[in-house]
Amino acid sequence: MANITCFGEVLWDVFPTHKKIGGAPLNVAVRLQSLDNNVYIISRVGADDNGLKIKEFIEVNNVNKIALQIDEELKTGKVKVVLDGKGCASYDIMFPRAWDQIELTEGAKKIVKVSDAFVYGSLVARNEVSRNTLYELLKIAKYKIFDVNLRAPYYNIESLSYLMKEASFIKFNDDEIFEIAETLGYKNESLEETIKTIAEITNTKSICVTKGGAGAILYYNDVFFYNDGYKVEVIDTVGAGDSFLASLINKLLKEVAPQDALDFASAVGAIVASSEGANPEIKESDILDFMEQKTV
Repeated sequence: MANITCFGEVLWDVFPTHKKIGGAPLNVAVRLQSLDNNVYIISRVGADDNGLKIKEFIEVNNVNKIALQIDEELKTGKVKVVLDGKGCASYDIMFPRAWDQIELTEGAKKIVKVSDAFVYGSLVARNEVSRNTLYELLKIAKYKIFDVNLRAPYYNIESLSYLMKEASFIKFNDDEIFEIAETLGYKNESLEETIKTIAEITNTKSICVTKGGAGAILYYNDVFFYNDGYKVEVIDTVGAGDSFLASLINKLLKEVAPQDALDFASAVGAIVASSEGANPEIKESDILDFMEQKTV
């Protein structure tokens, strides 16, 4: 069992007909906890009904909420989600919200110091207060996992470069890594060469890139590993990448072979994409059954 801290936004994903609790760091935390880890969430919610429900959700999913802060002025995070005909999501992210004001506390620093891994994203760096808190926590984190989430207009290359260079492990989707590489002046149509370039200029030894329904590629200890994806009927893609990352982290931290870890994570991502919302309940036995059925 690993001790893992997830830092960043917690919020409500608001669909045209319903709403679900989400935010990439919380989605990752919930999935990691379900896979038998000891997980903390560092974030901030408003002193409103939406914040109370997120707090209850965190409790129900057994994620440690000791570092969840309450903001008496700003509202709890909210994102308007629009799905296209293929279930792919676009987002309208409300600003400012409580998670933009995550404060640096002694409690948060203590949690990060004892954690085996620290997971963070790029969206939380959109505002100075949370960004500065993140930068300070990165100074004391042991193993740093950067989950890139490019959500225009809430990112810039200066912040992204810093967060990549601080990382021990970076997860992109294919559009994100090509965009960032080109912005940095490195344009190459080969995904493998682009991964190597980013690894070199950021001094990051482990990089994973998801490719939607086409699977994922993992660069780990100078070796490439591939999964071509599992074919499913997509309901919505919200949270699929988060569960993928959590499942991959879970296996790699437990020293499972990289190929097996990638295959497992790809299966989890596919299952989530074929379900409604970011956090469907999935048992490990269900994942293994799914993998067996898809390989027959």
